[in-house]
Amino acid sequence: MKNKIIRVAALSDSLRILLKGQLNYLNTHFEIIGVGSGIESSKQLAIDEGIKTIPLRIERKISPVQDLNSLYKLYRLFRKEKPFMVHSITPKAGLLSMLAAYFAGVPNRAHTFTGLVFPSRTGLMRRLLIFFNRIICFCATDLYPEGQGVKNDLLNYKITKKPLKIISNGNVNGIDVAHFNPDRFDRTAINAKRDELNIAADDFVFLFVGRLVSEKGITELLDAFSELSRSRSDIKLVLVGPYENKHDPLPAATLKAIKTNVNVIETGFQHDVRPYFAICNVFVFPSYREGFPNVVLQCGAMGKFSIVTDINGSNEIIESGVNGEIVPIQNTEALKEAMSNCLKNKEVYQESNESIRGIISKKYQQQIVWDGTLKEYLKKK
Repeated sequence: MKNKIIRVAALSDSLRILLKGQLNYLNTHFEIIGVGSGIESSKQLAIDEGIKTIPLRIERKISPVQDLNSLYKLYRLFRKEKPFMVHSITPKAGLLSMLAAYFAGVPNRAHTFTGLVFPSRTGLMRRLLIFFNRIICFCATDLYPEGQGVKNDLLNYKITKKPLKIISNGNVNGIDVAHFNPDRFDRTAINAKRDELNIAADDFVFLFVGRLVSEKGITELLDAFSELSRSRSDIKLVLVGPYENKHDPLPAATLKAIKTNVNVIETGFQHDVRPYFAICNVFVFPSYREGFPNVVLQCGAMGKFSIVTDINGSNEIIESGVNGEIVPIQNTEALKEAMSNCLKNKEVYQESNESIRGIISKKYQQQIVWDGTLKEYLKKK
C-alpha cells in the first residue's frame, strides 16, 4: 500500500492550475489526495490529475466562524485518512491545515511559501499576517520557500528558526518547455495573430500578461508607454488579462490612458497566452510583489526578452543584459528608459532567442521541479 499524502490549497483550482501534472506524477509513487474549496473544480482536479479529491471549503480571507469550521473539518479529515504527510500551498490553507495536521498527529507537515503578503503591508495587518505565518512554521515539520527572495523575507522578518529549503531552483511547478515553445508558432501564425489585433508587420510590440491591477505596475507601465508613444506611432502595448475592479481597481487616469491610446490593445483574459508571447518583441512585467512568477518563466521559455522590477522571483529568473532587464520598483522613468533602449536596438528582438529559452530550460523545466519534490517526499519514508 502506498503512503498517503494530502495536498491542500484554499481553492481546488489552485492545485489544478499551479501544480498541473505534478500531482499525477507524484501519484505513481504515493497516494495523492487533493483538498480545497469548490465541488466542481474538485471533480475537475480528479479528472485532470487522476487522483482522489475531497472538496472542503476554505475561505481565502479572514472569516473567524468559517475558519473554525474549516479547521475542525480538516482535523476530522486527517484523523480519518491518517496521511503520511499533509502539504499545503496557499496562505489560509497553510494556516488551517498545518494547525489541523499538528493536532491530528500527522507525522510530516509541509508548507510551501509562495508570494508573501506581509512585507507589503503595514501596521496591524502586517503584525497579524506575521503572526499567522509564525503559526504555520511552528506547526510544520518542513518549510519550502518558493525562491531565494521568499526565503530571505522569512529570515529577515524572523518568521522562523527552522530550516528553509528551496526545492530545485525555485518555483512550485516549473515550466512545460514543450508547451511553451516558440517553434509551435511559425511566421504565418504570427502574422495572422498580428493582423487579428491590427498590428502592422513592422510595429514593435510590448506585452503585459497578468491581472490589470495597481500592484502589477500597470499605472507605471501606461505612463511610460504613453510618453514613448507620443513620439512614435510604430509601437504597440498589448495587455492580456482581466481587471479586478472590486479588489484592486486601477486609477481613473490609468483606465483613461488604456481606453484612449490607440496604440494600446486589450485582449481580456486568455486561456492560451502563448500566441501573445509569440507576436511580442519584449515582455514588460513591472509588478510590485511576487513569489516566483510563472509568467516570466513562460516568457523566457518562449525565448523573449523581459523587463521586470527588482522583486522576489523576477530578479532570480532575470539576469540584466542576458535574458532581460531589471528596473527599480514603481519607477516610471527607469521603466521608460529600459523600454526605450529596446526600441533603439529593435532588430535584436525580432525573433525568439534560443539562448534565453535555454536558460529557462536548464533551470526550470517541470521535470526538475517534480523530481525535486519527489526526492523530498521519499526522504520522509
